[in-house]
Amino acid sequence: METIVQIAQLLLALSILVGIHEAGHMLAARFFGMKVEKFFIGFPPKIFSFKKGDTEYGLGAIPLGGFVKISGMIDESMDKEQMKQEPQPWEFRSKPAWQRLIVMLGGIIVNVIAGIIAFVILTYNQGEAYIPAKLSKEYGVVAGEIAQEVGFQTGDKVIKVNGADYDRFGDITSGETLLTTDGYWTVQRNGQQLDIPIPKGFLNNLSDEEFHDKFLEPRQLSMVGGFQKGFDIPLKEGDKILKANGVEVQYYDQLRSEMENYAGQNVAFLINRNGQEMTVDIDVNEDKQIGIALPSPLEVNEYTLAEAIPRGTSKAFGAVILNAKAMGKMFKFNGEMSARNMSGPIGIVNMFPKTWDWNAFWGITGFISMVLAFMNLLPIPALDGGHVMFLLFEMVSGKAPSDQFLENAQKVGMAILLLLMVFVFGNDILKLFGI
Repeated sequence: METIVQIAQLLLALSILVGIHEAGHMLAARFFGMKVEKFFIGFPPKIFSFKKGDTEYGLGAIPLGGFVKISGMIDESMDKEQMKQEPQPWEFRSKPAWQRLIVMLGGIIVNVIAGIIAFVILTYNQGEAYIPAKLSKEYGVVAGEIAQEVGFQTGDKVIKVNGADYDRFGDITSGETLLTTDGYWTVQRNGQQLDIPIPKGFLNNLSDEEFHDKFLEPRQLSMVGGFQKGFDIPLKEGDKILKANGVEVQYYDQLRSEMENYAGQNVAFLINRNGQEMTVDIDVNEDKQIGIALPSPLEVNEYTLAEAIPRGTSKAFGAVILNAKAMGKMFKFNGEMSARNMSGPIGIVNMFPKTWDWNAFWGITGFISMVLAFMNLLPIPALDGGHVMFLLFEMVSGKAPSDQFLENAQKVGMAILLLLMVFVFGNDILKLFGI
């Protein structure tokens, strides 16, 4: 059922984004007097369609994209018969290059606008929840398996990221941090300061779904923030646990580790309550728990609408910049970042939560909208960016590429996209089997 919910969210997101993308092309084309023959969400085979005016609107069975058929345009339809006819005033090819350029950019522009709106609204409605850097600076970090392999130790205090101060715990593993060339973390360990370099190929760990569990957690004090159901213990919210049977457990990772030794036993805990130290006896259950919950480490920044507009816009474009940097590292082929990190529809499904959450849905949809805009702008024939590239050449040189050249370029572009689709689907399938 959870997978069905995730798939439903992806299909809805793609339908919305494809619909507005193709609408961007269609509206720009109509504005300049071009005839739009077809507007489809999804690829053939056709499920249903209807005609209104000169345009056939329809839904395809393969929900991985969509298309608009504009008269007189060499596109994936490869309508050679129409191109053999004399150009008509309402056709794409009859219009000035600058108008055709705007039409080709229409879908990208709409996706960018949609992504920005989503980020702005979510920033305004929700604010930004984050873990403050003071935890990792003052108390240190809990080093997981991957972090230990890199060189971290539990208790290390991360004081700088890539040589600079930082405000949020998430900055330690942010895309901006990890995609920096020759990046490193500066930690304080046992009173000494040392740099831990981000190793070559480290970014490939990001494809591991359990990456964050295996890397770093902020270290937290053993403080009572609440209680789990089914436990009746002599503690109060705000109590700090100092020792368990004489063993120091000031931090929660220490407490968790020490409880491994006391399943089903009664333990004497030294606590600090309102500045006073006292000893209380607590039963540890068979699952090695005493029933406390830690205070939430999250803080929230709230924004007015005037503040949310630049902040949301910055976050939207930040997503595009990070994806561009990641793609650049993939195509260096130096092992710094593997193309195995690329995901197709199966991988994208896992981005969505397993229960329906509208805030999460719109956040992910906004992110995908920005990524789609970037991907469509790539100068690959058959993508909008390929058409833009040829139109810019025409505008600069004053000479348009021949129809034959454009037809051949379209075929090459479609072959590239097909190979890319096979590759990302293969990646997704291999990851499903843990390969």
